[in-house]
Amino acid sequence: MNLLERLLAQCHFPEPGSEVDLAVSGGPDSLGLLLLALAADLVVRVHHVDHRARPSSADDARYVESICERLGVAFTLHEVDVAAGANFESRARAARRSALPEGVLTGHTMDDLAETVLINMMRGAGLDGLSPMVAERTKPLLDVRRRDLHFFVEGSLFRPLHDETNDSPDFVRNRVRHELLPMLDDIAQRDVVPLLARQAHVVHDERTWLDSLVAPDLARGLAEVDCRELVSWPCARLRRWLRAKLSRDDVDGVHPPSSDEVERAVQVIRGDVVATELSGGRRLSRSGQRLTLE
Repeated sequence: MNLLERLLAQCHFPEPGSEVDLAVSGGPDSLGLLLLALAADLVVRVHHVDHRARPSSADDARYVESICERLGVAFTLHEVDVAAGANFESRARAARRSALPEGVLTGHTMDDLAETVLINMMRGAGLDGLSPMVAERTKPLLDVRRRDLHFFVEGSLFRPLHDETNDSPDFVRNRVRHELLPMLDDIAQRDVVPLLARQAHVVHDERTWLDSLVAPDLARGLAEVDCRELVSWPCARLRRWLRAKLSRDDVDGVHPPSSDEVERAVQVIRGDVVATELSGGRRLSRSGQRLTLE
C-alpha cells in the first residue's frame, strides 16, 4: 500500500461523488485535505478566508485560487477583518466560522486533536474538553498524522504556504506543539500523540454513554425542575445538567459555563445564595424553588 492509499484508508470522507466544501488556507494541512478529497473522488468547492492580518495574506489568497484553477476546483474568497491584539486566535476563529459555510471540512489531524486535548487540560476542562473534535464529520483527517500528510504534500506538484504565525511563541498552541509535546515524548520515551488521541476517543465513547443517561434530564427546562429535587441529585448529574442549561451559543461555538459558574449555580439551587452573575451578562436566580435565567 503506497502513501496515498494509506492516507485515504485513514480518512473519513463521504461517499465518492459527494459535494463538499473545504476550508483551505494554503498551508500543508489544508492543501493535503484538498488533494486527498480529490483523490477520494469528491466534488470540491474551496473556501479561503483572508483575515487581512498579514501583509502577505492577499498573496496567499491569490495563490490558493491559482491552485484551484490548475485543479479545476471551484474557489470562493471570504475577506474578514481581525485586528491585532489580545485573544487574536479566538477572534480569528470566530471570524472564520461566521464566514465559512456550515459543514465545511477542515484539515485537522491527529496531532491537532492531541494539542487541543492538552490545551483543554490546562484550562481545567471536563470530559467534553478531553474529547474534542472526535466524531465530528467536518474533520475527516483525525486519524492522519501531520508528518505523513506533509510528506504527501511535499511529493505533490504544489508548494504549501508557510504561515509565520505558526512559529510564534506568543500563541499557546504553538508552544504546546513545539515545546510541550516534544517534552512529553522525551519523558514518556514514546510518541504520545496516538496515546492522547486514543484517550480522547475512549472519553468520547464514555461521554456519549453518559449523555444517553442524562437525556431525560436535558429534556427538562431550567425552570421546570423543583430545586428540592435538584439538590437530591448526585453532584455529577447536577453539574452535567447545569452545564447544558447554562451554555451560551455564539458565532465562536457553544461555550459551556466555567466550573466556578457551575458551583455558584449549585449554591443558588441549595439556597446558599439568592442569585449569581454568569458570563454573557446573565443572572441566575431562585424564587419559589424555581430557577430563572435572565
